[in-house]
Amino acid sequence: MSDTVRLIPFMARRIARNPQKSFARLIMRISISATAISVAVMIIAMSLVNGFQEAVREKVFGFWGHIRIQERQPPKSMIAEELPIQRNTFLIDSIRKQPNVRAVHGFATRYGIMKTSEDMEGLLVKGVDSDFFSDQLTPFLKKGHAPTLPDSGYSRGILLSQYTADRLQRQVNDSVLLYFLQADQPPRPRKVVISGIYKTGIEPYDRLYAIADIRLIQQMNGWPPEQIGGYELLVNDPDQVEKTADRIYRLEAFPQTWDPVPITRLIPNIFDWLSLMDNTRVLLIVLMIAVALINLITCLLILILERVRMIGTMKALGASDWNIQQLFLHQIGWMLAIGLTIGAALGLGLLYLQTATGFIKLPEEAYYIDKAAVKIVWSEVFAILGGTAVISLLVAWIPSWLVRRIQPVQAIRFR
Repeated sequence: MSDTVRLIPFMARRIARNPQKSFARLIMRISISATAISVAVMIIAMSLVNGFQEAVREKVFGFWGHIRIQERQPPKSMIAEELPIQRNTFLIDSIRKQPNVRAVHGFATRYGIMKTSEDMEGLLVKGVDSDFFSDQLTPFLKKGHAPTLPDSGYSRGILLSQYTADRLQRQVNDSVLLYFLQADQPPRPRKVVISGIYKTGIEPYDRLYAIADIRLIQQMNGWPPEQIGGYELLVNDPDQVEKTADRIYRLEAFPQTWDPVPITRLIPNIFDWLSLMDNTRVLLIVLMIAVALINLITCLLILILERVRMIGTMKALGASDWNIQQLFLHQIGWMLAIGLTIGAALGLGLLYLQTATGFIKLPEEAYYIDKAAVKIVWSEVFAILGGTAVISLLVAWIPSWLVRRIQPVQAIRFR
């Protein structure tokens, strides 16, 4: 019987590679193809969703940081102006020493109207310091450069979005008048120069924001240099942003009237939308595994029915039910190995092609990015391959028990 056990893998390969045309051989090829396509779709879906979520998050974090520290206020819109706070050098030094904090910079915002001889556009001017220009803005710059910040006074350079520049029909180095709105006072104009044009691809930002020197906002608000709108923090691990915000709040020097708020709470609609994609991804994976399982089970049943006479002969010669079950399970395992290999190669190949060429384009106004982003997480790839293999073999065990119900005499006579 030990010789029979040793022959099982050889017999499985011989049956699978049978050169004679048969319906079972066609079904095997279809089953292998279905498994390969299912695996490829799962790998592609996981990597595209990962890449999309990361690309959109990085755009939001790049523009706003991961955590905002400002005076505690009732819930309000992100586009509302802030209450001023005093710079606190000791506190910021303590925050920079936190393990997950990468950078900290001050900011302030002010409503304004940008006017040319032909048009005007309302916007919210975000004043930032030099750290923002060097750390966060570079990926968004399309033309020109960041404003050069002098040691004294303030820079008259301003960054406009591509949307605003097109609306005003202005280019880099053009001068425009910027009117700041004052309560109970006439608007105060300032002549500014467009030093650069940016584009985030996130339409609400591009429609509304311009970026300038924080000292311009301080002067227009009548604030001393020590007053700012708040601080923006960048962290190394965005998944730990809630814990980082909680640690900062618990610092002894942290003022009780300030709030460290993760940006995910301030812009929940974008992050809720991204989270919904996790549910879609799980549903797609379940469907693809179901397709692979149905094809493998169908294939196994057809193989057993086509080999009824062989099963009867093997039983008559002394082979046990388990030995014959192993024969068909080995055959399914061989088909799985081929399907998984082809599927992984196909999926990863298409993903690398997308990374190199960006052939899958997206409408940026709807998805915030202009082409499908790819992020391959190898642990997920191996989980897809291993999970598909294990689940398929476990499910294939069920129809293989049909072998035990086949009687040798009836099987040999079966046509």
